[in-house]
Amino acid sequence: MIELYQFESCPQCAKVRRKLSDLGLDWISRTIDSDRSERERVITVSGQPLVPVLVDADHNMVVTESDDICAYLDEVYGPGARKETSRKD
Repeated sequence: MIELYQFESCPQCAKVRRKLSDLGLDWISRTIDSDRSERERVITVSGQPLVPVLVDADHNMVVTESDDICAYLDEVYGPGARKETSRKD
């Protein structure tokens, strides 16, 4: 499950939303307050108050900064990403 902590008017968040859409990924939006003093949820998840923050529970990853998030998504979910395969015994 992918969660994106973000708010609608944030341009960096919009960049990540576009990347998620471009890759055709399912994700959950965790809309937070634009006021940094009201971001306890983000601080709890990432240790800092800035957005966007991506939480990828399937890979036990928390990624901050829009460029880093987009690079992570390309690496893990992009067309050239190595897909996990299950082995039949």
